[in-house]
Amino acid sequence: MAKLGFIGLGNMGGPMAANLVKAGHQVTVFDLSAEALKQLEAHGAVAADNVSDVCAGADFVISMLPASKHVRMIYTGEDGLINYLEKSTLVIDCSTIDAESAQFVGNTLAQAGIAFVDAPVSGGVAGAAAGTLTFIVGGSDADFNKAQTVLNDMGKNIFHAGAVGAGQVAKICNNMLLSILMAGTSEALQMGVDHGLDPKVLSEIMLNSSGRNWTLELYNPCPDVLENVPSSNGYKPGFMVDLMAKDLGLAMQAAQQTNSATPMGALAKNLYNLMQNQGSGSEDFSAIFKLYSQKQ
Repeated sequence: MAKLGFIGLGNMGGPMAANLVKAGHQVTVFDLSAEALKQLEAHGAVAADNVSDVCAGADFVISMLPASKHVRMIYTGEDGLINYLEKSTLVIDCSTIDAESAQFVGNTLAQAGIAFVDAPVSGGVAGAAAGTLTFIVGGSDADFNKAQTVLNDMGKNIFHAGAVGAGQVAKICNNMLLSILMAGTSEALQMGVDHGLDPKVLSEIMLNSSGRNWTLELYNPCPDVLENVPSSNGYKPGFMVDLMAKDLGLAMQAAQQTNSATPMGALAKNLYNLMQNQGSGSEDFSAIFKLYSQKQ
């Protein structure tokens, strides 16, 4: 088993690190939350006093951080981990950030002889806890192959998207499509309800017709159509509106860089920004259904 450092023990990072401990790895963890550190210690991890402590003798250092600025600061900022990482360590950043930041960190670490891959995830909190996440990796073939040895202990599907930064691009493409599907599914279901249809019956009809999609089948946004989904639990996340809005912002930034046409993505971003303005940022992203169910 490997010696690992893990930085960032939030809703996703905490269960990911716990699964690495469960798999038998020696895991040293760091987070600004003392409570998060205690929870991982209870699973068998070692809590670090300083973020640099995760680097000592580590075969891998894995991070799951909120935004690009945090990833840049942790690795390449003043007194960043670039000053503490060993040349044999592979850095795996699982945060969802812009591709340019991933490439900057990767290139900066490479100049110091340290290997890096970006490996954003899909699958949400439930997937993190169950160890069934999808990892979308950007990096060299050799680094991808090495990363798989630990990613397999946290996920079910591991994809190599291309060079460093490619993982981020693929992730935001996926999430842009997800947001569009969720908005469209909510719109269609509510129109049926407005005409007196049973949403369970309508969902079953569409599931067996050409409108079938992941949000309809596995994450239905209409309350009480499916059990054990956020819509049937008061829209408790799950994957928060704030996070979807963040990812859509990254998607629009990427679209501008290549002059890509993303009118549906832009509309979805506006809808999720509207939800934030209405105070729904901490709800699950499937709560977009409520935009259509509210009578004007």
